[in-house]
Amino acid sequence: MDGGDFTEPTGEAQPDYGGGAQGPFKLDDMRFSPTAALFEGRLHSTAEITVFVTWTPPSRFVNLHVHPYTETLLLLEGHGRWTAGETVVEMEPEQMLVVPPETPHGFRNTGDSPLLVVSIHESGRLEQEFSEDEPA
Repeated sequence: MDGGDFTEPTGEAQPDYGGGAQGPFKLDDMRFSPTAALFEGRLHSTAEITVFVTWTPPSRFVNLHVHPYTETLLLLEGHGRWTAGETVVEMEPEQMLVVPPETPHGFRNTGDSPLLVVSIHESGRLEQEFSEDEPA
């Protein structure tokens, strides 16, 4: 994928995996920017999840946005502040946050090293709508 071009499925049949494992999939093959990689299960497998991996530099943020499904965020490296609805939480490595559907959410890197975040979306395709609002 390039530059965030989230194309619609072509309608082509998925490969026959014969009931075995699907993958492995390399993050480098899924990168669409220097700071993000995206695995959309419906496009690459039979998985009904999307995995978004981001490396957010210090002082940078992701504007508030919504999804029509639940998103679970796992912070692996760095320190940040998440806004989800009216809730604002400070997070450190090895903490998770679950954001319900249609809840405006975003985050800000408050540390001095990149945030490494793995986001699990409960959909085989990424669906999101951004606002111009910044997180807390």
